[in-house]
Amino acid sequence: MRDDQVLVSGLIAACREIIAAHADHLSELDRAIGDGDHGTNMRRGCEAVYADRDRFSQMPLAQAIEEIGLTLVLTIGGASGPLYGTLLMEIGRRLAAGGEADFSAALTGAVEAVARRGRAQRGEKTLLDVLYPVQDEVIRRHALSAIAERAETSATLTVGMKALRGRASFLGERSIGHMDPGARSCALLTSAICHYLKEHRAA
Repeated sequence: MRDDQVLVSGLIAACREIIAAHADHLSELDRAIGDGDHGTNMRRGCEAVYADRDRFSQMPLAQAIEEIGLTLVLTIGGASGPLYGTLLMEIGRRLAAGGEADFSAALTGAVEAVARRGRAQRGEKTLLDVLYPVQDEVIRRHALSAIAERAETSATLTVGMKALRGRASFLGERSIGHMDPGARSCALLTSAICHYLKEHRAA
């Protein structure tokens, strides 16, 4: 099995595992300020990707990332499906166009695409409040452990924010004091990816 096949299969399994372990908590966070189904939706998306992991692992890395993004759009549902799907599809397309040379540039373009898709920006209590800090860490080429830590810290910071986008925005000031579920799932996935990559590189 090629290294990229192992990488894709391993990352899919790691993401599926961490979302399954935290799905109930994600839905609990979402019940406080949203529809209450974020954990269920994320688990459904990750299970769909996991079920098709053998096909994805046969693809070039950039194509696999793009196809995984498409699967998430079709299976997660709600607002999160298009946002996570856009992120991965854009990363895949940009890596393919650039010869898989510069992940930081691909990530930067993809995060901007997510911002456009969600009509949101930093500080509005969304998953972008994790994506932008992670992007900053990647651009600075910080260690994987630092990227994971920044993601977790950034998700926690959404507790003090007022939601300005999505269903949570209807709560106004009452959204303050609750962690954004999308930011939390984004932090969990970032941590899972970073920890897997750290172990994979050391192997």
